[in-house]
Amino acid sequence: MSEALAFASAALAVFGFGSLLPARGRGLGRPALVAICVSLGRRLRPGAAAPRDLESRIAAAGAPGGLTVREALALKLGLAPLAAVAAVPFGALLPGRLGIVAIALAPAAGFMALDLWLARRARRRADEIRRELPAMLDLLRVTVESGLSLGAALGEVGGRAKGPLAREWRAVGRECALGVPLGDSLEDLAKRAPLAEVEALVAAIRRAARHGAPLSATLETQARDARMARRRRIQEQAAKAAPKIQLVVALLLVPSVLLLVAAALAAALLNGSGSPI
Repeated sequence: MSEALAFASAALAVFGFGSLLPARGRGLGRPALVAICVSLGRRLRPGAAAPRDLESRIAAAGAPGGLTVREALALKLGLAPLAAVAAVPFGALLPGRLGIVAIALAPAAGFMALDLWLARRARRRADEIRRELPAMLDLLRVTVESGLSLGAALGEVGGRAKGPLAREWRAVGRECALGVPLGDSLEDLAKRAPLAEVEALVAAIRRAARHGAPLSATLETQARDARMARRRRIQEQAAKAAPKIQLVVALLLVPSVLLLVAAALAAALLNGSGSPI
């Protein structure tokens, strides 16, 4: 009887996971677990409204895997019950009431996991954009001076470079080639890369177009400012790293050296030698 119940439960579990898989043609190129979570979230709350800032967070993270706002919300809703189910065996291993607390907090942790991952990805993407920006601005200035329009120059420079900023510039170049106004494309660029350096670049380009200032001089100034901002950021990171290094030395290295000295003294005394060396 027990074997039949186990077989029935396994069959029902397989059927349940199979029903959660998306239809053919959807979710291609994504992990199966992500597709299951998205499908589960849509079944739990098919008409749920996404937060207003979720779209901006996805854009800042680079829309990984073509993730949309509705899919992200469905993924968050699907991760919550799966995290609760996954936390049950781990919570049983924890002592006392700690297991109950872990199981109770698991749905909230699963719901917030996507937000934390998007924030981490957005920070890494922002660092890469700041690192690429000065050199790409120099290339853009040279390309503009050769006679190309700004939209075409952005597409050419983006097509010859790699990284998140190059992908964004290629997108602006394609939009301009299709007839989208350059101002609208730059505004969308600032939304997809919400950095102070990118916003300053877009504002400087608009001022140069409004007042008829030479664009090459504007780009040169923006490249110099981007390098100075990056230098200040590196200096700030170095200043923050010094206390951490001192803390590691004080809490780990110094006690370890003292323990070695104490062990040598104890060994000398136990051997009955008159000298600790």
